[in-house]
Amino acid sequence: MKNFDYEIVEIPAYRGIGLKWEGPYTEVNTLKELIATMSIRVGELDYAVNPKVQLGLSYHLRPDGFVHYSIYEVSEEQPLLNGMVELNVPAMTYLSTHHKKDQDIGQTYDNIFQCLKESDYEPFREPDVEYFDRLPIKHERYPHDRDVNNPHFDILIPISKRT
Repeated sequence: MKNFDYEIVEIPAYRGIGLKWEGPYTEVNTLKELIATMSIRVGELDYAVNPKVQLGLSYHLRPDGFVHYSIYEVSEEQPLLNGMVELNVPAMTYLSTHHKKDQDIGQTYDNIFQCLKESDYEPFREPDVEYFDRLPIKHERYPHDRDVNNPHFDILIPISKRT
């Protein structure tokens, strides 16, 4: 695809701790509050691997919305804190791209979908799990200094080779 920069990357398994949100698209404003809360609570994670990079992992497991984890990567020494959840992300292959400020996020995701259609890869889907989006799993990495109203961030879509 023209003017669409991406790469295929392997990311080893990691452990994350943070907050979980699940809801319909109509309540996504409450998700923004949760993400803001987690960006403050990172100070409570003594063993955060990179406290300057907040992770947003979305799983489209419901027809009207999705499940979202706002987490930070942590080392094994990190105890699970009150009110937080732990997520163990397996080693995976991802399509990785950077969403720049002033770009349309929907367009960025459309570009990713189009790119995958023209490649040897397809979005990864866990067996026996029903998803409700053409990109069923979306991992985003937000730098600490982002403008929440006009963000720049990395998008990582778990992928697998077409069979």
